[in-house]
Amino acid sequence: MAKIASHKELAVWNNAMDAAMKIFEMTKSFPVEEKYSMVDQMRRSSRSVAANLAEAWRRRRYEAAFTAKLNDAEAEATEVQTWIELAFRCGYVDQNAAAELDQAYEHIIGQIVTMIRQPEKWTVGDRTGGKG
Repeated sequence: MAKIASHKELAVWNNAMDAAMKIFEMTKSFPVEEKYSMVDQMRRSSRSVAANLAEAWRRRRYEAAFTAKLNDAEAEATEVQTWIELAFRCGYVDQNAAAELDQAYEHIIGQIVTMIRQPEKWTVGDRTGGKG
């Protein structure tokens, strides 16, 4: 594996950014009454996936802190999937768009889970969580 110097080089971070931008574009067409509820929540949680991945990357000196932030990213990705389903059920997005976005987040979740299961491949330095 080539050395990764920045969170911006992580495939999962780039996938999360791409998916967040799709959410941003998609929600532009939602009804005005959803602006402060569904739109805000979808955008916030989709952006949070990438933000938590960036934070995890900076916390990789400590395995426990690293995996905690990855868990946060995974939870946010699952939240986005719920908002996508709600948007579909409300008729704001069609079935194909919802399925495509849901699949994108399934892939992101899979990437995150792989990192959680193998933190030693990503962490550096003190592996004791600060207790050593």
